[in-house]
Amino acid sequence: MQEVKVLDKRFRMYIPEDQLQKRIAQMAEEINRDQKGKDVIFIGILNGVFLFAADLFRRINLDARISFLKLASYEGTSSTGKIKELIGWNEDITGKTVIVIEDIVDTGNTLERIVGELALRKAAEVKIATLLFKPEAYRKDVSIDYIGFEIPNDFVVGYGLDYDGYGRNLDSIYTLIQ
Repeated sequence: MQEVKVLDKRFRMYIPEDQLQKRIAQMAEEINRDQKGKDVIFIGILNGVFLFAADLFRRINLDARISFLKLASYEGTSSTGKIKELIGWNEDITGKTVIVIEDIVDTGNTLERIVGELALRKAAEVKIATLLFKPEAYRKDVSIDYIGFEIPNDFVVGYGLDYDGYGRNLDSIYTLIQ
């Protein structure tokens, strides 16, 4: 079992890179099939999504654009519950199909806020694609259309996900050793 240390915490391998890439390819196939013929705007939620968004978007065979929005709600290993908008909206999404790309959905607070904003900005259709989903932590009613992996309510790092800004460069997903 492979372990890594990030700052003062130890993590064990949870989802290896090859499994991540296989599932991302499958998700892209689903999106390509479901959204065929549509002009799609992907909106990635930074910072954690950058690797997943790049790997997913490279496999998209649609007329599509991608943009990024930066929101933050984490400090250390837990969500603060407060969402701080850091970089605003810069795309006209009126009447468009929007696919929000998330690295991880846990409580759903960030997702609910984004979907609310997209509705106010008159998106025709909003779909959600997340690499990781924590059903035990989820507290909202927003439908998640494309899920890479359902995981327990554990703290994870790697493949864009971080612990206080570190660990994003790991090529696999690791879970905290208690």
